[in-house]
Amino acid sequence: MLLLHQARNRPKASKKPSAAPPKIGLAIAGGGPIGGMYELGALRALDEALDGLDLTRLDCYVGVSSGAFLAAGLANRMSTAEMCRIFITGTSDDVDFRPETFLRPAILEYLRRASNLPRLVAEWWRELLFSPGEARWADLITRFGGLVPTGLFDNSEVERFLREVFERRGRSNDFRELGRPLYVVAVDLDSGEAVRFGGPGWDDVPISRAIQASAALPGLYPPVQVRNRHFVDGALRRTMHASVVLERGVDLLLGINPLVPFDNSATPQRGAERDPLGLAGGGLPAVLSQTFRTMLQSRMEIGLAKYAQQYPDVDQLVFEPNADDGELFFTNLFSFSSRHRVCQLAYRNTLADLHKRADTLRPLLAAHGIRLRDEILDDPHRSILDGLDVPPRMTETTAKLRRALDDVDQVVAAQRAERRARR
Repeated sequence: MLLLHQARNRPKASKKPSAAPPKIGLAIAGGGPIGGMYELGALRALDEALDGLDLTRLDCYVGVSSGAFLAAGLANRMSTAEMCRIFITGTSDDVDFRPETFLRPAILEYLRRASNLPRLVAEWWRELLFSPGEARWADLITRFGGLVPTGLFDNSEVERFLREVFERRGRSNDFRELGRPLYVVAVDLDSGEAVRFGGPGWDDVPISRAIQASAALPGLYPPVQVRNRHFVDGALRRTMHASVVLERGVDLLLGINPLVPFDNSATPQRGAERDPLGLAGGGLPAVLSQTFRTMLQSRMEIGLAKYAQQYPDVDQLVFEPNADDGELFFTNLFSFSSRHRVCQLAYRNTLADLHKRADTLRPLLAAHGIRLRDEILDDPHRSILDGLDVPPRMTETTAKLRRALDDVDQVVAAQRAERRARR
């Protein structure tokens, strides 16, 4: 599903070489590992279907939770093809992805919490013996609530994985060395304040640490401590934090949100008869998932409508799953075994959205120097695996050399454009 807000006062595309190129920003929401895989599939579709769009050289990036890694990867000039080889096909010679890295139990957190049990039990019995009138059973929840771990999984290994990815082959784990703005948003647990890592005063925090904090979904991962402050998932404040990109003066905003409420009024899923209880028949997990998705999407739609008024000169394109994608709704958010299927679903959904709205999108995208590739959109059998041929194996040295040559090509192209503008 494509949410489209067209600029009311979009300037006409200029054919003069002296015209400043349009500025394009990307905002990627969260959604757990499966949400990240959906976003990767959507990004791959945009990469292939939009001629003139280089996702690794946009003017601004903002990422939340799982979307923060994709945003940071693109800002580090990791192509969508390479990220697909890492997470989908496993044919990358660069990164060895192991799903268990993201699902390791937080043993130390369990032990630390459990170590408080003897003290709490002793205090409770002391009150029962000496102050029975003050000891109430209702206080048990408050008193012993501190024994419950703040997260099921250990995210320290996630940070280590990200650090290793960003510290080799010419990439950087430092916001200040990227050459283009990247923002990773997390929320201060004690104040509720949204913090933009990569922004003023927070750009010295390693990118891997910022992503770890932004992806610390309460209950699943423990809060992440940075400068004696504890941070959790950035989606607690806003779904996509698109305003971070819009404030940079972009002309075109591209956004991806993988979590939308499921429309259960469609045909029965998985070939089974409809449960008379609806989604409630799926128990608490289904109810919580639907509630969470509804809240996130509603909040985002309100924000986009407001941004359309605040930034009338900006075109906004936000890609989401279809409301009747039951396959996506019923897939475990942490089921890495489903990542290929979810990526393919996102890939085909995004191509279908572009194809369906092609007549509207052609002039809009042309104003930003982008053309739709009809040969991609018109192919009903195209798969996300197409175009993922394994490149020649590279060493650390050859990877850095290739990156440097790419930089030289960009500089030469910019100089040529400047010379043409002077003539």
